Amino acid sequence: MNYITIEEAMKKGSGKVNIRGWVYRIRMSNKFVFVVLRDHTEIIQCVVKAENKELFENASKLTMESSLRVSGELKKDERAPTGYELSVLDMEIVQVAEPFPITKDFSTEFLLDNRHLWIRSRKMNAIFKIRHTIVGAIHEFFRNRGYYEFEAPIFQPTMSEGGSTLFEVKYFKDKVYLSQSWQLYAEAGVFSLGKIYNMSPTFRSEKSKTSRHLAEFWMAEMEAAWMELDEVTEVAKDEIRFIVQKVLDNNRKELEILERDISLIEKYAKEKYPTIKYAEALEILNTKYKMEVPFGKDLRTVEEAKIAEHFKVPVIVTHYPTEIMGFYKPPSKENPKEALCFDMLAPEGFCEIIGGSERSLDIKNMEKRLKKEGEDPKTYDWYFDLRKYGSVPHSGYGLGVERVVAWICGLDNIKDAIPFPRTMLRKTP
Repeated sequence: MNYITIEEAMKKGSGKVNIRGWVYRIRMSNKFVFVVLRDHTEIIQCVVKAENKELFENASKLTMESSLRVSGELKKDERAPTGYELSVLDMEIVQVAEPFPITKDFSTEFLLDNRHLWIRSRKMNAIFKIRHTIVGAIHEFFRNRGYYEFEAPIFQPTMSEGGSTLFEVKYFKDKVYLSQSWQLYAEAGVFSLGKIYNMSPTFRSEKSKTSRHLAEFWMAEMEAAWMELDEVTEVAKDEIRFIVQKVLDNNRKELEILERDISLIEKYAKEKYPTIKYAEALEILNTKYKMEVPFGKDLRTVEEAKIAEHFKVPVIVTHYPTEIMGFYKPPSKENPKEALCFDMLAPEGFCEIIGGSERSLDIKNMEKRLKKEGEDPKTYDWYFDLRKYGSVPHSGYGLGVERVVAWICGLDNIKDAIPFPRTMLRKTP
């Protein structure tokens, strides 16, 4: 028997179809059993009439998430959940499911405890489809621009984003760390391939219980030789607009399921994104919003959110204080207190989604800053070699895939942006 998806059946519009899936909802009366069937594409209402006694009895045994193969006559019906109804002529029960645990308790922790089952929900299905589009768009964006995909090791001998968030791993008789970033190895790669990008898992041992942090997440990073700050920030803007447009092209139905304001997403795809300096951001925060943020203080979530809210589109903030930045972010020649770096802040409270910089070419300055952080500069000798043999200006950035997914989908919690989240308090299922 030839089976088609529910979405394909709805496109057909009428006539006999064979579909299969799982019971999404079920209700019964003396005359009918109404089964809302789902597959990976859509849901559809299937009706079993009491006049067919055997079929009716079998349908009456069904439970939520029971699996079925169904044949029937399809017709339009505006009263049905998705505008179509299937009059069931034949039904094969593959399995009658045990009572499904997710029926009344929809608390965050309960759904995380049952994540292996909750990913079947329409909400999670929609999020994963949008995530699929976003990941594909990132590859397409960079490949269209002549970037090469380039891999770096997950086991790394040094830190790249600060020793306090390292995951230490036993490595035979030695120890290494799980990757905080692809960046240091990417800086080696650009001297061979010029423009490179990567997407890989990233690990940060952050003692954070917020709705914005994960211990394991995916980062999409890029690095390019001969590129300076003013150019790399424009690449970041172009990438985000490209991603947003791809979601609009492919996932309007999923955005509607998530009850996302599509007019906002359209705005993010079309409008220009401003670039301001950290000092200008402080002026906005202190003058307009009376927040009294001193120079030298890193922006907290509440301050990032206020800046993005001020512009109502993603905004680039550059030239953060050098003293609070990573050792590889160089001071500006015009003002050494300012680093040649940037963050992109997303509106609606989603804050930082991209972070990047030019890369320092000054070995002595980097050694000094590493010592200040309690690191042994000798472990970075291979990295400093990149400055000794044909060094050129180069820049790059990292995009937090889950943060972009959460922003575009309008999620309250970043844990819903990845199938199985890992945090300080959660390592299962």
